[in-house]
Amino acid sequence: MSMETVYRLLYCVVKPFFCLCHPVRAVGRENVPDGGVVLCANHTALTDPLFVCFACTLRYQIRPMAKIELSRVPIIGPLLDKAGVIYVDRGHADVKAVKAALSWLKNQGKLLIFPEGTRVHEGEHVEAKGGAALFATRTGTPILPIYVCRKKRWFRPTTVVIGQPFYPQIEGRKATAEELDEITETVMNKIHALGEGLE
Repeated sequence: MSMETVYRLLYCVVKPFFCLCHPVRAVGRENVPDGGVVLCANHTALTDPLFVCFACTLRYQIRPMAKIELSRVPIIGPLLDKAGVIYVDRGHADVKAVKAALSWLKNQGKLLIFPEGTRVHEGEHVEAKGGAALFATRTGTPILPIYVCRKKRWFRPTTVVIGQPFYPQIEGRKATAEELDEITETVMNKIHALGEGLE
């Protein structure tokens, strides 16, 4: 089966059960652009990728980037791999993962990244990584900020707010490390601004 077929199959199987326990309330769904885009969301729970995918609906196939440890989980790891998850070895310069992400974006795909790189609990501060900024500037694709509510109550809707896409202003050259840091900071500010007043 193709990656798209596996993705759609998993989506249709998982969504009814997941949304029974955790209904998804999407705000700003119309902001998801056609073509390639880097979706950037805050990260507080293992289920965040599901909230984002279901908020964007089955109209789009979304490829999340996830830590390579997940690939070693029996059954689930290989299945998610076939559905398009891009596993990243965070302890090394994972050229294979970078090439897969860039190729997906260049082919008008939608890539999901959690810039903080790990789950962040309330009160914690984690320095966001520049991967999303790098991918966007290298491929000329926009970044789409998304906020997933921290509090996820059983059998009550969890709000996912999808913001306006924006293009990092880097043209005709590679961004410097300082520019990537500035873009990343802008992304995180936009993400947190979407969540103001929701929690």
